[in-house]
Amino acid sequence: MFTGIIQGLGTVRRMTRKGQDAVMGVETAVPLNDLKEGDSIAVNGACLTITSISGQAFTADVSAETLARTNLQSLKVGERVNLEKALRLADFLGGHIVLGHIDGPGRIVERTPKAGSIVLGVVVEEGLGRYIVEKGSIAVDGISLTVNRFAKDRFYVNIIPHTIENTTLSFKRAGDSVNIETDILGKYVEKLLRPGGRIDMDFLREHGFVK
Repeated sequence: MFTGIIQGLGTVRRMTRKGQDAVMGVETAVPLNDLKEGDSIAVNGACLTITSISGQAFTADVSAETLARTNLQSLKVGERVNLEKALRLADFLGGHIVLGHIDGPGRIVERTPKAGSIVLGVVVEEGLGRYIVEKGSIAVDGISLTVNRFAKDRFYVNIIPHTIENTTLSFKRAGDSVNIETDILGKYVEKLLRPGGRIDMDFLREHGFVK
């Protein structure tokens, strides 16, 4: 589990295909001394398992499923990525609950300066829109952001100077792909309210929510 608060950038040093899977090598200034083989780390918001650590570099296997759903499939040696180590129980939850399970790709279609910030417009694929709400949380390439506005298949987020300076959004442009993870709370609510789910009118009446 993660919070969407990026701890630093990494540089891709290796991206080797192994059949339908891949092995990624990343070098970073983020301290790795508190990590070990088998620990989780989010790379552009995608939860990966560390397979080795050497100094300030680590490797991770990337499954075919992850490659198919994320922009990790198009990464090249030398490109930079957002990094966040897994949340610990004593850590400060500064963003929102992020699982590192990418729902699908988004595409930046607008990048508009506004005062010292930047407003990004991002288009998502059909089906994701139902989990995106105004003033709700969303993770873009692993970054916890607040949705300013949503219309049809497009949402808008405000990127403050600190986020611009410390994440890959500093060099993302219109046309670039980003990983999208919507808020997990909406998915559980939807499932519970479906026919056959545990919450229905009888449940609400039984527990005093409706008369």
